Amino acid sequence: MSNVSHKRMHSANGTGVNWLLVILLILLLGFLWRSQGMSRRLADLTGWTSEKPIIARGDLAEDEKATIALFKRASPSVVHIVSLKVDLETLAPDSIDAPGSLQATGSGIVWDESGYIVTNYHLIDKAGAAKVILTDQSDWDARVVGTAPDKDIAVLKIEAPAARLHPIEIGDSTNLQVGQKVFAIGNPFGLDQTLTTGVIGGLGREIVSKTGRPIQGVILTNAATNPGNSGGPLLDSAGLAIGINTAIISPSGASAGIGFAVPIESIREIVPQLIKYGKIERVGMGVIFWNDAVPAWLGLKGVLVNFVTEGSPAASAGIRATEYDENLRPTRPGDLIVAINDRPIGNSRDVYRILDQYKAGETLRVRLRHNGEEREVQVTLGVLN
Repeated sequence: MSNVSHKRMHSANGTGVNWLLVILLILLLGFLWRSQGMSRRLADLTGWTSEKPIIARGDLAEDEKATIALFKRASPSVVHIVSLKVDLETLAPDSIDAPGSLQATGSGIVWDESGYIVTNYHLIDKAGAAKVILTDQSDWDARVVGTAPDKDIAVLKIEAPAARLHPIEIGDSTNLQVGQKVFAIGNPFGLDQTLTTGVIGGLGREIVSKTGRPIQGVILTNAATNPGNSGGPLLDSAGLAIGINTAIISPSGASAGIGFAVPIESIREIVPQLIKYGKIERVGMGVIFWNDAVPAWLGLKGVLVNFVTEGSPAASAGIRATEYDENLRPTRPGDLIVAINDRPIGNSRDVYRILDQYKAGETLRVRLRHNGEEREVQVTLGVLN
């Protein structure tokens, strides 16, 4: 009996295991069927699938199309400029490929089909050589034709064929309005042919050139401009150049949303003179001033005369320079300029602002103070060397 009982028990256990597998298989198939059904129903309801579909966006907005067309139209006129410090000791006679190290990188515009390139003076100041890279990535040795340091403008010349050159189209900077759209194309941080956008944030602003003289009538914009944008164009919404990007205000050295461009009207006046004469006509009195800190330290308000150029308009008018002893120590201060044409003078920039409004041959009334006494002289402006 014990043997029979043992066999029955063995048979029952085997049958139980088989049924369990069948039940588990049925449950698994049911789960999969329900999961696929739920997935299908979910896809039907939501459009969801395991693969992300590509959705056609439709046509671009009109303002996007306009910006794209503007860039295509204007970018071939924008060049990349690299200036080099040349090692004169290793420079062979008549060498074109001058050895040197990178001094600055910036932007410029093609002025005409003769190969004249307009850029900022500070990019090529003290550079021994420069290269211009066109939009087709061809590079050309450039020579400096003329500079206007007081206005931070320079003209270069490359010997590229006219077919490779695309002169910039010039707009009108005399009727600009705060709030209108502007676009900048340049080479920020070496990223060639970069477009940024913004608006005109201010007009009639002033910046200071490397020579210390003010550049007036400057355009303020929030179009992002960074190191490398200098010399590139500021464009209006028609793609016309209305200025040359020149400077930024930034505590970090990168764009902080305040950039300045020299208006194109000033460029149009300067460039022909630089091409023809290599410099612009500088109108002045022939006076060199003390640093503005000197009269301020002496408690004086005005501009203190240090030197007067011999034969200059100032010398003819009797303006007195500072006197020195044999050891080049000042013994008597020069005249203090306190007003020009009844406009008070507080520092040297005030003088330059006034001079920039006049031409050679025009006469100014200059009020002077010396040892507490005031007098007024007539100064007929001349062209300075």
